[in-house]
Amino acid sequence: MKSPQSTYPLRLPRSVKAEVERRAKADGISVNQLVATAVSEKLAAMNTAAFFAERRDRADFTAFDRMMRRKGGEAPRPEDKIR
Repeated sequence: MKSPQSTYPLRLPRSVKAEVERRAKADGISVNQLVATAVSEKLAAMNTAAFFAERRDRADFTAFDRMMRRKGGEAPRPEDKIR
């Protein structure tokens, strides 16, 4: 059975490696775990940005402006206001 993980030789500047080691030790985790988590977080941020860019590209700003200018509804109740 193959492992679900793979290896990748990573070259880091000495200063970055030292900081990674310091942070990993402070968090009580391995350097590998810290790097894997950091890469995962970066990918999540990039995917989130791509998601919202795609939504922005599909947006109908004319319809949005119409909706925001429409009349109707009711005023906020006293308990709905920020104090």
